[in-house]
Amino acid sequence: MSEELLRVENIHASVEDKEILKGLDLVINKGETHVLMGPNGAGKSTLDNVIMGNPAYKVTEGHVFFDGEDLTEAKTDVRAKKGIFMSFQTPEEVPGVTLEDFLRVCKSNITGERLKVFGFHKELKKTMELLSMDESYARRYLNVGFSGGEKKKAEIVQLLTLNPKFAMLDETDSGLDVDAVRVVSKGIEHYKNDENSLLIITHNTKILENLKVDKVHVLYKGKIIKTGGPELVDQINENGFAEIIGEEVAAN
Repeated sequence: MSEELLRVENIHASVEDKEILKGLDLVINKGETHVLMGPNGAGKSTLDNVIMGNPAYKVTEGHVFFDGEDLTEAKTDVRAKKGIFMSFQTPEEVPGVTLEDFLRVCKSNITGERLKVFGFHKELKKTMELLSMDESYARRYLNVGFSGGEKKKAEIVQLLTLNPKFAMLDETDSGLDVDAVRVVSKGIEHYKNDENSLLIITHNTKILENLKVDKVHVLYKGKIIKTGGPELVDQINENGFAEIIGEEVAAN
């Protein structure tokens, strides 16, 4: 029997007093890869932010459990140290802080250990080579002047460097060409193992081609209305969300 890693239980969440999530339930076990799909405005990114503890998203009811611990009231940095990671649709630029310095400080804060500069640089170089990312980006300010593709690669470099227990990837493939999607997919595949878990929000399902997907969820108006296996991705690619949403409307 698989061991539970994340449980989202009856979550209601609001942004600026507008309720977005309306009683959402989700369970992800260790080693699993889940895919979250749905029309724009369904609440997909809101769910990620709630799990990550973004203070702009107010939980009005329900709980978030991670690795057996109730983290509903925990701050974002606490959740990160527990092993939760989130990538962004549009990564922020951080002038004055290089990618390498940012990652070294993050890694040190998570592990509680002081990292040697040379040793860390050597490992970072290997990770960047895996993603066909020029080493010079390590010395540049985080995401400043990066192309869209390099920003997304930098997110995967962070994922591989920090090696969290649970990663949420929010449209990491958005805006990428075919070759860049292939490189990013390779990085995600390299990260995944039987002990960690993934929640992927995507519209471009090419990113899933080299991953073993365990469950696919369709989110609509703040609730998961359908859960299935990888075949659900094919159904959505062929017919869109209209059929699934229609079934939900008819049932209620």
